[in-house]
Amino acid sequence: MGDGDRSIPDFAPARVKVQKNTDGSFVLSSPMPLEQYADNICNYLAHWAASTPDNCFLAERDASGEWQKLYYGEALQKVRALGQALLNAGASAEHPLMILSDNSLQNGLLQLAAMYVGVTVAPVSPAYSLVSKDFGKLRHVYALVEPRIIYVADERYEPALESLDLDDVFVISQKGISFGSISFDDFLDQEVTDDVEAAHASITADTIAKVLFTSGSTGLPKGVINTHRMMCSNQQAMAQIWPFAAKRPPVLVDWLPWNHTFGGNHNFNFVLRHGGSLYIDAGRPVPELIAATVENLGEISPTIYFNVPRGFDMLIPYLEKDKELRDNFFAKLDTIFYAAAALPQDLWQRLEALSIQSRDEKISMTSGWGSTETAPVATEVHFPIDRAGIIGLPLPGTEIKFVPNAGKLEMRIKGPNIFPGYFRQQELTGAAFDEDGFYLIGDAGKLANPDDPAEGIVFDGRVAEDFKLLTGSWVSTGNLRIAAITAAAPIIQDAVVAGHDRNEVGLLVFLNCATAAELAEMDESTPATVLGKNRRVIDFLRQALLAYNQANPASSTRIARVLLLDQPADIDAGEITDKGYINQRAVLEHRANLVQKLYSDDPTVIILAK
Repeated sequence: MGDGDRSIPDFAPARVKVQKNTDGSFVLSSPMPLEQYADNICNYLAHWAASTPDNCFLAERDASGEWQKLYYGEALQKVRALGQALLNAGASAEHPLMILSDNSLQNGLLQLAAMYVGVTVAPVSPAYSLVSKDFGKLRHVYALVEPRIIYVADERYEPALESLDLDDVFVISQKGISFGSISFDDFLDQEVTDDVEAAHASITADTIAKVLFTSGSTGLPKGVINTHRMMCSNQQAMAQIWPFAAKRPPVLVDWLPWNHTFGGNHNFNFVLRHGGSLYIDAGRPVPELIAATVENLGEISPTIYFNVPRGFDMLIPYLEKDKELRDNFFAKLDTIFYAAAALPQDLWQRLEALSIQSRDEKISMTSGWGSTETAPVATEVHFPIDRAGIIGLPLPGTEIKFVPNAGKLEMRIKGPNIFPGYFRQQELTGAAFDEDGFYLIGDAGKLANPDDPAEGIVFDGRVAEDFKLLTGSWVSTGNLRIAAITAAAPIIQDAVVAGHDRNEVGLLVFLNCATAAELAEMDESTPATVLGKNRRVIDFLRQALLAYNQANPASSTRIARVLLLDQPADIDAGEITDKGYINQRAVLEHRANLVQKLYSDDPTVIILAK
């Protein structure tokens, strides 16, 4: 290979079965049968503990910066001891373990221990405890879960705990805090009895393993039941379409939070399924933490790199400037995988250019699609693609139904990876499925090539987020957002599309402050309040979007006005998730006054000439 050829991992053939229905809908499925899968996700831990006990499973930097490693054999011993402790404390399926803290060795061991003995585990976003000002979402989740045990890392969580009624609840902490908590090490110090294996043997594929909470962007968070069947079938299906993963134990350097399905089910379980190693990245795609990610990737070469578009946006400048970092990053890489939001094409092209610089070939790019309710993937890419937006084909065992809806094709999902319902919110469960039992995810899709469905599905936005202008034209919010970000790259960090019941489309723009500061020749710490008034920044944005408008003159695609936002997205208002994904509806609702301003004669609004 060389001169820009594409590196292609060992993928299963891209094949799909199409069933057309009389009502105009059609169903896509994989002709590959789903093979037998485990009935407990922890069976993989037991397998690797027996066959490769000295292989590294999880690793985390300690206070001195050295990697503290947890090996498979050691991990199983600690999981069984913690399982005993959970049973002794009265935890159960009805009285779960609730985890409030970030990814860590202790977090991973506790989650596995709970699932090993049939205790429901509920990992909760640390932001609900550490970023939230009113702890409203935390209190809602706590009341819903009714935990017997809560785990927190340290004293930073004390204010959040004070907001809860902790009668008859054990608190475990990695470091000593108040509330009469027990230390993790003391909780681990147990003599294991036959009760542990008896509890483990009683688990079936339909036993609840964990409850993962949605971001709460359309209201309070919903608790999604995740069974062992969902997680195990999903990992088996992934293994069948990605046979390259079995050729060597995968190595991940990963920050994605385990309280979300991407990090907690897709990535964590992927490592566990294949006996690989997950190096916990304490970095984040934010200015103050990206350096930690860079340091980790400079030391550990991943075989697969999972991230969200915001993460790639933050990482790419470092890869472009540092040849040693770039070469270490690409040295063993089989594929780059993006999800949670569409990847702007300029980021795609920059990643390909970097891989050519490092190894004289384009890296394989992959993606997938699904949700918390699908454990998490319903489709995944297992064939060469050359542009963003393609989300793959249905996994073995999964069916995708396409239903005409408001000029688009709404996608609905059925399979063993689909959730049975919302935890203690039965009234929400019935509305989540159609009359044929397909889960109503609310996303739209279309075929990349209607004459050859095997070329994959293209994500076509959220059905509920699209809207009509007063002209009657439909605006495809997701597509327009990506087009705007790409057109004004790299100055726009994210954008929210407005214009419902208006005559023209407007944008609320979150600036990429790092690149805006560079363009403005200002210090990199310059806030958005200052950058948004800088003439160089405004002129760059104006010219980029005018050029876009010239190529996209229709009222449904043309951007007429722009307002630069000077405040970051607000997690309490549901505007952003832990993964950095902006929620369109929540921003529009929370910033309704700014939408009014966008359509006013305010001088800060950038009007794009017609």
